Amino acid sequence: MNKIYRQGAAGALLDEYERATQDLQHTIEDITDEELVTIVDSTTADPRCKSIQTILSHVVRSGYAYAIYIRQLDGNKREFPDFIFHSSIGDYQKDLNAVFIFTTETFKNISDAEVDQNDDSKKITTSWDQVYNIEQITEHAIVHILRHRRQIEKFKILLRE
Repeated sequence: MNKIYRQGAAGALLDEYERATQDLQHTIEDITDEELVTIVDSTTADPRCKSIQTILSHVVRSGYAYAIYIRQLDGNKREFPDFIFHSSIGDYQKDLNAVFIFTTETFKNISDAEVDQNDDSKKITTSWDQVYNIEQITEHAIVHILRHRRQIEKFKILLRE
């Protein structure tokens, strides 16, 4: 099967975002309902990282948030979604697909020139006070998925020992 590559800088970002999402989906496909909700790290101070369920809920919400930050560049304030906790991996698989579609739609009218913006007044300021252009926040979104995929891989080992 031949891979179809999207065009330009925005296309490259979406291709890598899709790959990261698919890698995460592959990593979680064999997780049982019991493993999903089991607290693996009871000592962490971060409530988003106690179980595979909390990690996936965080990844989904964050995925929407990154795309919403980009959409807010038009000057319209948009609300960030709430955390949604599912009891099955299938629901998270659907959510991850929906986040990717939402992100793809976000890029629909973005030119490559807009992706690598250098003017700070046209950049995104996040809730954690980091300033990004579209390329940087999307790269952050991709690595966010990868880091949590790695965390879930480690949780699976701990759960199955």
